[in-house]
This record gives sequence, C-alpha cells and structure tokens, in this order.
Amino acid sequence: MKATVIGLQGELGSGKTYFVKNLAKIMGIEEHVVSPTFIIMKVYPVDWRGFKKLIHVDAYRLENEQELLQLGWQELIADPENLILVEWPEKVEGIIPKGSKRIYFKHAL
Repeated sequence: MKATVIGLQGELGSGKTYFVKNLAKIMGIEEHVVSPTFIIMKVYPVDWRGFKKLIHVDAYRLENEQELLQLGWQELIADPENLILVEWPEKVEGIIPKGSKRIYFKHAL
C-alpha cells in the first residue's frame, strides 16, 4: 500500500489552493493554510480517516523532478498514512505514482 496522491491541475488562480485550504479545514487542521510556492512542501499532522499527514506540494517553481526527490518524495509516497496533494503535477509527471488521481480546475465565468 502507498500514499494517496492527488494532482491538482489548473491555471493560476483557478482554485487549487482554495481546495486544499477547505479540505484541510474538514480534516481538522486549524493552522492557516497557504500555497507552499516558495518552500515547495508543507506537512500538516492530521488524524483523519486513517491519514496521519496532509502533505501539500506546489511544484510550480520546480525546475525538474530531482528537486522534489531531494525533499524525500520516495519516502513520502511509500507511506499509506500520507495524503499528498500536488499543485502543478504536470511539472513532476515522471515521479507521480501510477494510479494517482487528478482534479482539474477551471476559472468559472
């Protein structure tokens, strides 16, 4: 069994971070959730439906997949107690596990 990885794909301002903020609230996270654009990854401890960590990744600024691998990506995706949400998954497509889910965001009119 592996982590649950969900790619959040869409243009800037289409609601990816808003989705993460609201999911975090549902999961009981009281900390202010912001996009980890400059720090790349933020880990929140949780105790929600078998998950022990919500891991929010923003791959927008990454130059290559190696940068995410250096942050312990392989260990994170190996832990079934991790729920990993990746904004801009297309930037690290080669290391997103097969079978991961994808949510597509669009600007509403």
